[in-house]
Amino acid sequence: MACHVFPGPITPDCEGVQEAVCIHTRKVMDSCRDKDCLEDLQFFPSAASTDVLSSAVALKGGCSELLYILVNVQPVCFKRGYYTVDMRYYYRVTLQAYQSTSVRGTEVEGLCVFDKRCILFGSEGGSKVFTSLSTCLSGDSYAGDALPIAVVEAVDPIVLSTRLQEGTPLSTLAEIPACVNEAFATPIVLNPTSPQVLVTLGQFSIIRLERETELLIPVYDYCIPEKECCCSGGGITPCDPCEMFRSVEFPVDAFFPPRCIDSSDWKSNRSVCGCSSSNDNTSD
Repeated sequence: MACHVFPGPITPDCEGVQEAVCIHTRKVMDSCRDKDCLEDLQFFPSAASTDVLSSAVALKGGCSELLYILVNVQPVCFKRGYYTVDMRYYYRVTLQAYQSTSVRGTEVEGLCVFDKRCILFGSEGGSKVFTSLSTCLSGDSYAGDALPIAVVEAVDPIVLSTRLQEGTPLSTLAEIPACVNEAFATPIVLNPTSPQVLVTLGQFSIIRLERETELLIPVYDYCIPEKECCCSGGGITPCDPCEMFRSVEFPVDAFFPPRCIDSSDWKSNRSVCGCSSSNDNTSD
């Protein structure tokens, strides 16, 4: 006998499902994944790094950190239900600069910026939503044709290559978000002089559009924690740290590479996700 799809208790024929309930959540309308090779990004050095770079003869790759992604969503005029997702990635890049008379490099840091756009399906919505937390000043409501919510997941990129180049800057920055500025000890030079530093990064990311909606889901039981809290604090005698350490499993994978890698899943599911970058360096 098929289970009914109305909220309420479920008959015993539903293999452990006890109840169907309505929840309010965000449904993923569309998503894509990308592997971008960000070639020759302009490196905007910090003020403390400009003197070192002016006399540098060589650079070696260091590390990079994704600081912030500025995301904007706009509807596509010629295709209902579709939206452009414009993203600007801000990276803190740390490199090693070498002078002609030095054997050891000097650490320099700066900012790299990457612009990316993709088009995804986000459906349509025209309701206005108000909650008990909304106020006239907070703007906590959705009016008119509500835009979907864009979510971008990304990991810190890989520094693939760096090089010095004489000549005029490839680009300049008008402004930097405050949260990005705070990540550097000294201000970023928005109009760097020669020599120019060009950095190539490898970036993995997932982009999706979500909408708030109500869904009917099966419920098996309440989520009752099975694990006891060990070190509670608050005046309670803490656990023996050595005893707690003995219960931690040895991280074998951190010391030894895996014997084999099952790549059948990603090979069989390879597809073009439809994302594109301003540099047209997207590879799958």
